[in-house]
Amino acid sequence: MIQTETHVVRHVLGLSGGKDSAALAIYMRDRVPAMEYFFCDTGRELPETYEYLLRLEAVLGKRIVRLNSDRDFDHWLHVYGGALPSPQMRWCTKNLKIKPLEAWIGDAPTYTYIGIRADEDREGYISHKPNITAVFPFKEAGLRREDVLRILEDAGVGLPSYYAWRTRSGCFFCFFQRKYEWVRLADEHPDLFEKAVSYEDKVNYEDKAMKGRKFTWSQGESLRELIARRDEIVRQHEETVAREQRAAPNRPLIEVLGDVLDSEDATLPCQVCHI
Repeated sequence: MIQTETHVVRHVLGLSGGKDSAALAIYMRDRVPAMEYFFCDTGRELPETYEYLLRLEAVLGKRIVRLNSDRDFDHWLHVYGGALPSPQMRWCTKNLKIKPLEAWIGDAPTYTYIGIRADEDREGYISHKPNITAVFPFKEAGLRREDVLRILEDAGVGLPSYYAWRTRSGCFFCFFQRKYEWVRLADEHPDLFEKAVSYEDKVNYEDKAMKGRKFTWSQGESLRELIARRDEIVRQHEETVAREQRAAPNRPLIEVLGDVLDSEDATLPCQVCHI
């Protein structure tokens, strides 16, 4: 930490479990030795995410602080009357990510380092607290996706293993998942998929008194309805991937997968969870 006349200036960097924040942590490791690394742990992350954080700690040589809200997801689900979070009502982001982070930072002057790349047209989550200043090292240095991949490869960390089927970090039941990613969750972690289904079943069972209301993770259909269309979803996805690979046969698979999933659902993810 850097000592000023009256305050200790903090430097913090949030890990989401994704490639960009991981690469930024490695990039900043020697540039800002006082950096504090944190992860907002909802308790509902993929097993691959927790494993990746352990690998990063080994490379960084420093502990990644796990931030937890005082109350878990189920508590807030009850507070919000069984309404599952959605792109229109992101109470999970507010109560499980932002509040714990801002409470941890407190009132000390703080620089927060965000892994938005130079080839991205977005800003990421920026706190409105006057003591927090956002810094974008990749944008400032002109670093792009290929640079992120190189940083991770050179450090021996590589990509999170979930990138084989999902390109966004976040909770296993994140409502920003694309249809194909839900199908692959059922393949890779059937227990977690069934847990996500159980949330839908529970809130809709308890909400019978609220006529006409139906809460689902995937917009427009329940997970039971979605998985019934599994073969159709997989076939369409594979056809699109094959078409993209024929058009540009030398592109890395992660780029192809990301572009295909974005073409299937271009909804922007939560900027707190997916950097």
